[in-house]
Amino acid sequence: MLQVKHLSFGYSKKSVLKDINFTAEVGENIAIIGESGSGKSTLLKLIYGEFDLKEGKILWKDTQILGPAHNLVVGYDFMKYVTQEFDLMPFTTVEENVGKHLSRFYPEERQDRVTELIRVVELDAFSKTKVKNLSGGQKQRVALARALANEPEILLLDEPFSHIDNFKKQSLRRNVFNYLKANSITCIVASHDRNDVLGFADTMIVLHENKIEAKGSPLQLYKNPETPFIASFFGEFNIIDGEICYSHQLKIVENSKLKAVVKQSYFNGRNWLIEAEYNSQYVFIEHVKKLKKGSDVYFQKH
Repeated sequence: MLQVKHLSFGYSKKSVLKDINFTAEVGENIAIIGESGSGKSTLLKLIYGEFDLKEGKILWKDTQILGPAHNLVVGYDFMKYVTQEFDLMPFTTVEENVGKHLSRFYPEERQDRVTELIRVVELDAFSKTKVKNLSGGQKQRVALARALANEPEILLLDEPFSHIDNFKKQSLRRNVFNYLKANSITCIVASHDRNDVLGFADTMIVLHENKIEAKGSPLQLYKNPETPFIASFFGEFNIIDGEICYSHQLKIVENSKLKAVVKQSYFNGRNWLIEAEYNSQYVFIEHVKKLKKGSDVYFQKH
């Protein structure tokens, strides 16, 4: 189990994290979400032992995670950290990068392991390609495979799919997170992308203004967003009579006490997002078709 206890941290006099507390069980997927500057990446670096901690404590099972003041080499053998800076060997192949730290005493097992991980990150066709010839997204996938090679107990991922195009993201997420679950690898992923979180995270931690604003399953936080900031992670939302509701929870009807004026219509693939003005505020309503700008509409909550 990972335990983060009363963690506070800052750079110089600037506070970045305040009294952070959470645990992660073996094999659990924890998603850390928040806007830029909220401390997501800093939290991962502290868990990895990249910085010295003055307030609080971090434990993995019975091992206390300590920073560079205590460890000559940053990090621990049971933990891998994949950042947005890939730190790969550019002049060697994909499979050489993935197998870099695997024992050469058992060449067949080593090759089987490399092949398996290259398949997980969907780079089968590039196994013999030198890393310098890959795209940014492909390099990110090599970094993921290499981090998994030595079967870490805990994996830290900082925006793990940020460089990968939309054509690959969905299947890659499924492959990687299913692999982690199947092998009981604890995962802490920092992301601003809800698609990295909704189908995969067991627990979601919302960082806002240096503190944990909410913690719970994605479904719990989606159904009961306590603040507009939490709701904004899940999509377009409105505040109607003091209540937070998502755009799909509003419905355009023939008559209602709620009347608005259409300002714009946006096609989003599945339907149209109608932006309208209601009581001097903007509301967003999902609808089956585009509506004329300036027209009156009536709406109600589902």
